Amino acid sequence: MPKATLLIFITSIALSGCSRHSAPSFVLFGAFFPAGMLCALIGIFGAFAARGIFVATGLNSVLPYQLFVCSSAGLSVATLSWLIWFGE
Repeated sequence: MPKATLLIFITSIALSGCSRHSAPSFVLFGAFFPAGMLCALIGIFGAFAARGIFVATGLNSVLPYQLFVCSSAGLSVATLSWLIWFGE
């Protein structure tokens, strides 16, 4: 396979986009808003909620690496929200 053909093939794969239809987004105030940003925002609120639950139940005094645990909880919430809304 010549180098030019290989370069065109790799470029066409790289520029193909997110999916066959379009990137997952929705209209918000007349503009397209990426769905990934909404799921990330939901994940951030999930991390804050996990921190609040840990403080309210007293787990924050015995739980090591609280930053990583709350970040993991937020990432789990964001991933689950993505899978629930956009999973196929």
